[in-house]
Amino acid sequence: MSYILFSLIYFVVSNFLVFQKCSGLFLIFLPFYIAGNFCPVFSLPCTKRLKNCAKGNALLIEFLGSAALSIALFILSFTTLLPLDNIFKDPKLWIINTLIAIVLEAVVFWNGMLRIFFSSEQLGIKMRVIAVICGMIPIVHLVVLGRMIQIVSDEIVMENRKIVLGKQRWEQQICATKYPVLMVHGVFFRDFRYFNYWGRIPKALEANGARIFYGNHQSAASVEDSVLELAARIREIIEETGCEKVNIIAHSKGGLDCRHALSLPGMKEHVATLTTINTPHRGCEFADYLLTKIPRAEQEAVAKTYNAVLKKLGDPNPDFLAAVNNLTASFCSEFNNKFPDVPGIMYQSIGSKLNKSVGGRFPLNFTYHLAKYFDGVNDGLVGEASFPWGSSYKMLTVKGKRGISHGDMIDLNRENISEFDVREFYVQLVADLKQWGY
Repeated sequence: MSYILFSLIYFVVSNFLVFQKCSGLFLIFLPFYIAGNFCPVFSLPCTKRLKNCAKGNALLIEFLGSAALSIALFILSFTTLLPLDNIFKDPKLWIINTLIAIVLEAVVFWNGMLRIFFSSEQLGIKMRVIAVICGMIPIVHLVVLGRMIQIVSDEIVMENRKIVLGKQRWEQQICATKYPVLMVHGVFFRDFRYFNYWGRIPKALEANGARIFYGNHQSAASVEDSVLELAARIREIIEETGCEKVNIIAHSKGGLDCRHALSLPGMKEHVATLTTINTPHRGCEFADYLLTKIPRAEQEAVAKTYNAVLKKLGDPNPDFLAAVNNLTASFCSEFNNKFPDVPGIMYQSIGSKLNKSVGGRFPLNFTYHLAKYFDGVNDGLVGEASFPWGSSYKMLTVKGKRGISHGDMIDLNRENISEFDVREFYVQLVADLKQWGY
């Protein structure tokens, strides 16, 4: 209702020469125009960021309404349908009214646009760039504006709902597991210094009572080297907290690293559960293919560049090629024979499906085709047949073209996906661990 009300107010004030002559509404509506630019909606969400999003979105919706009315008035001024002959017979007065309307409508528009540009998390860089490029293209800019309004509207509803849900179940502490949670990242990413690998997931878990720790290991190294770092990290957590064990949640290659680490002397006593997320337990056939087709010199050139950059970011001894080779189907076949499950530890696994390449962000939209050719149904990197491991396995996807990618499973792009709330998925995952006594 506030959208309609403020749209009418903006319309009247923007065309104040018309309405001042007709009924003197301008002086009455002007204070409401000013107030509406500060608070254009009556009901606001919980946080300051979401309030800005809601205000900006409301201003854009109200701008569309008032602009449409102004355009209708402009068109009708050339007809005899409105008793405004005394106004529009004077071309000078008509031009002045039109210019004022454009300026005042622009104030509403830019007030709204700047608010969502600087407060929305879901618009993303791509949508912002599209908005800038298409801003001056007639008709197209309205389509883009409509899409932006829809994205921000969905964001406000979802994020506010999550905040309310979090407050409602805070006392339940559903993720307060017996043992703390160790989150282990996959290859080519880090969980310490400069980048949060797990996106919004840890904060959601902690808000529900979880104690979270990170692997803090290198971004790229062989499984053999990674396990030493992870074993040391587990011992460090045990010593720091006094807990007997940890629950491990590992993504991608991190699952292989952890399976190997559990076989080291003294490790099985310190791990209660291992949950692998989109881990290539049986490797990736397309990785074998690429390593045989790409010349060794080119592989080493890429590895040299990667290793040099990651050393500057804090990795003591990154090894790009060793990490890539550990993702091959040939390596994993041998690996699985060497490292069976350790008795006394609960293993479970999760996988996801990207329905079409367009559903993934670069480079997963490209590698999807390679993975599909060699490995069939996949998440943009890993084939479905490679995911299952342990006593239970769950496969995730959503309807439509999108699906759930390898990156979506760790909230890499901080993107809200219709029908799949990655934060709530992890909250329920850890809540289950608590319910099972871990």
